[in-house]
Amino acid sequence: MRRRLLALVCVTGCLVSACGMLPGEHERKTVTVWLMKDSASKDFLRRFTEDFERTHTDLRLDIRIQEWTGIVDKVRKALTDDSGHGPDVIEVGNTQVPLYADGGRLADLTLESMRDWGKDAWLPGLAEPGKDGNAQYGIPWYAANRVVVYRKDLFEAAGITRPPRTRAEWLTDTEKLNSGGIQGIYLAGQDWYTLSGFIWDEGGDLAEQRDYRWKGTLDSPAALRGMDFYRRLQALGAGPADADEEHPPQAGVFAGGKVAQIVAVPGLAQAIVRQNPGLNGKLGFFPVPGKSAARPGTVFTGGSDLVVPDNTGDQFAATAVVGALTGAKWDTELARTMNYVPNKTTLASAVTGEEGVAAMAAGAAHGRATPSTPQWADVEADNPIKEYMTRVLGGADPAAEARRASARVTERLTPDV
Repeated sequence: MRRRLLALVCVTGCLVSACGMLPGEHERKTVTVWLMKDSASKDFLRRFTEDFERTHTDLRLDIRIQEWTGIVDKVRKALTDDSGHGPDVIEVGNTQVPLYADGGRLADLTLESMRDWGKDAWLPGLAEPGKDGNAQYGIPWYAANRVVVYRKDLFEAAGITRPPRTRAEWLTDTEKLNSGGIQGIYLAGQDWYTLSGFIWDEGGDLAEQRDYRWKGTLDSPAALRGMDFYRRLQALGAGPADADEEHPPQAGVFAGGKVAQIVAVPGLAQAIVRQNPGLNGKLGFFPVPGKSAARPGTVFTGGSDLVVPDNTGDQFAATAVVGALTGAKWDTELARTMNYVPNKTTLASAVTGEEGVAAMAAGAAHGRATPSTPQWADVEADNPIKEYMTRVLGGADPAAEARRASARVTERLTPDV
């Protein structure tokens, strides 16, 4: 999963745009679109541009690819630039939308969302962060989320004939797997994204807005139940209590051949097989199990939304691009091309042929995102949730540590209070 709070450097030039006009061709209005590096392939963008310009004969696309490094500062600058030379459509991380909506710098796309774009079927983990009150600013484009990546051969050797569908089954199966020098699961102690899903499944949250103020809620009974399940699952392996999933990178740990499961995006399987070709064909995927077999567990949903700056020179043209990119035709094509989850639950059937993506889509239907406030970036910058998890896994009192962490979250969410 990409880290969405890094910033961007513009890569010169556009991928697809004709600079002159053919004899007899009328002048087109240019729509400048900023998309992020590796979100879509060059071939996809070429095909999309040809189709869009053929069906919108008055518009021309200027798609400019941006780097993630420097994204926040560059987008903020573009949103306040009234020169008329800025982007008309911008791809942003789904959890970044509140950063840019703050201050009224994004176009309100609520009407288009309700009338034309079928917002009721959007993935909640993409749609909710794109809202401010009743106004929709971020339009869901694509999603990716964690699943369980597992060793099929180790499951078979342990007598497990199918992936678990409930938390209780997951614990039982993982306990069976955790023997003979094999870790039942490698789960780093500070994987707070995975913890978030367990908290949401219990009916809790990381923080809640009460009387227009945000308050950390890790100390709620529901959140404590989520942490307790995390503790029990994490104990069935040797994940470090004081590090996250990137330290060391869990793909390398899994590639070592002594781990039965990890929680990760399916694309990580490619890195695992590159490091250990002997695992080729032995990896499988299933959705993070829920409390009951009726539905998968709730997961943190990452991905991208498209936004339209309020200072665009032509909002009608900009929304035409957004509508085309996020519409069923090109959204499903993007999902197939890039192994993403489409932006709507009704489009999930487009990716059923790919096991890992299908597992993602099942979880994304119940996905969530971090609290929708611009200040959440301050929480992640020096994340008290990670320290809380380490302390609890080290034997400290969960309730006391949760109260301490919640207070620190509240301080970051309400800095002027």
